Amino acid sequence: MINSNDDPAFSALGLAAEKVEEILIKLMPKAVDLEQQVIDAMIYALMAGGKRIRPFLVMESARIFGVGESAALRVAAAVECVHTYSLIHDDLPCMDDDDMRRGQPSVHKKFNEATAVLAGDALLTLAFEILSDEKTHADARVRCELISFMARALGVNGMVGGQMFDLLAENQTLDKIRITRLQRMKTGALMVFSGEAGAILGKAETRRRHAIRGYAHDVGLAFQIADDLLDDGGSAAELGKATGKDAAAGKATLISLVGTDQARTKADMLTEQAVKHLEVFGGTAENLRNLAKFIINRAS
Repeated sequence: MINSNDDPAFSALGLAAEKVEEILIKLMPKAVDLEQQVIDAMIYALMAGGKRIRPFLVMESARIFGVGESAALRVAAAVECVHTYSLIHDDLPCMDDDDMRRGQPSVHKKFNEATAVLAGDALLTLAFEILSDEKTHADARVRCELISFMARALGVNGMVGGQMFDLLAENQTLDKIRITRLQRMKTGALMVFSGEAGAILGKAETRRRHAIRGYAHDVGLAFQIADDLLDDGGSAAELGKATGKDAAAGKATLISLVGTDQARTKADMLTEQAVKHLEVFGGTAENLRNLAKFIINRAS
């Protein structure tokens, strides 16, 4: 697994993560009474670490389209809020039932199940509060587009539907088309939003917006395959959570259908496709090229 500070993508991710974490703390609501526990749980989950790949996508896309860092950071923070909400809920006993996340007890283990559910709910709603604020963008039409796009990425045709698909597909044999659709919904939809958010903020023209969307789509699918490869062959110490659970639960993954070698080949192909989408941006997209390589190298 590539996690070296010598890797340019890893270094850039680290710098972006520091900025995102700073604004996340600033955006946390303030409590006046017993609601402090849910805020503590939100902060506990948000500050548990992670590579912050989705916020990095937002920030790099925004930079390419000439968007100021302040606006990009706010959207990046909103994305990290919804991603963390999804992790909290995924870990619940009624979902994937994981006791560890990012090397520490899951939120429902650290606090309790009710607090974990509410912390996830609060992070989801905070994300939309951030996007709707004039500080994110002066143009209300841009804010509405961000809100609408994120809602679609998270709903029944996106993350939530993908999670339902994932749960019901256990111990079923799915073909490549259905597995790809599952992964596009569960993981890919938020990746696409993260990549395209910069284009929305920058009011980009159609051709360039389609290019960044294609990149984010392919990177999102490659990321999910890499994650599945790590679950299949990585260690709990490396990943900060239990491994081998997909196979034990009979999860529908590309690995379960075609095996490790073909899955890795597919991820390599998606990475190459993703990089080709960036040709229109020239040298300004170098960080995104490095990110695509970093994602596939995680499972090498």
